[in-house]
Amino acid sequence: MPSIRVKMITRYMELGVILSIIGMAIVFTYLNPRFASLSALSSMVSLAAELGIMAIGVSFLMIAGEFDLSVGSVFAASSILAVWLLNAGMPFIVAFLAALGLAAVIGLANALITIKGKIPSFITTLGMMWFIRGVLLAITKGFPVRLEVNVPELAALSAPILYDLRISGLWFLILAAIFHFILTSTPYGNWVQAVGGAPETARALGINVAKVKTINFVLSSVMAALAGLIAMSRFKVVEPVAGMGLELEAIASSVIGGCSLAGGVGTVAGASLGAFLIGEIRVGLIMAGAPAYWYIGFVGVLLIIAGIINLRLSRRE
Repeated sequence: MPSIRVKMITRYMELGVILSIIGMAIVFTYLNPRFASLSALSSMVSLAAELGIMAIGVSFLMIAGEFDLSVGSVFAASSILAVWLLNAGMPFIVAFLAALGLAAVIGLANALITIKGKIPSFITTLGMMWFIRGVLLAITKGFPVRLEVNVPELAALSAPILYDLRISGLWFLILAAIFHFILTSTPYGNWVQAVGGAPETARALGINVAKVKTINFVLSSVMAALAGLIAMSRFKVVEPVAGMGLELEAIASSVIGGCSLAGGVGTVAGASLGAFLIGEIRVGLIMAGAPAYWYIGFVGVLLIIAGIINLRLSRRE
């Protein structure tokens, strides 16, 4: 079972994110009353969907004590592969599974290099991020890859439902609920937290630390690929630089939601709320007429505040 310290930290952090969401809603509603509408809310959920799905995988890995900086590149690589296969006449399900399979292979490679080579995951995935991005730029020569065929099945990933709400927002909420349950109510969730918080103790209890970390590396990459496929289904075009910076936003969402950089602490619910908060800020700034670059500044401030609170709560407990 998770320790009292873990429960206290995550409870405080999740409450902090909820209060931040409410506070931002009040501010943005004051600046533009249209912010308090179902249309604006549906836009927030849809905007948060891709980042949130990626944050689910990243948070699982962070709780296990590792990082994945390659998810932004996986986001682009998987989407580009899917477009190529679809343009070549492959069925949607084949292209979809191939894209997720490529992501799984990348995640497995990250795990093997990190665990077998005893290299910090920060270095492993940073190198993988640059390697994948370089390959994509070389193959595409820097030009976007466009979907040239009609694929009705893509509607299952991002079709509009109501107002600005897309089905991708529902997938995000469903996946968040499933993985929150796995983390908090299953033996595997306990293993993940134990591996991140006290790996030697976990080994002594018979937990296969390497296996748990490997599964989470693969999960992180696959969730990034799914987010990329959702983005591709919306825009029907993929830039070779697509997803650049998303890895940092996913980590920021996780930290804002209570994930500790040291591992062992955090929840999927918190990371998902963090992603929603970032989506809320983006929509709110747009509706308030603020310059687009303010968004990055807001996220940076939130990340610093969350890091300070996280550290102080850890020391107090």
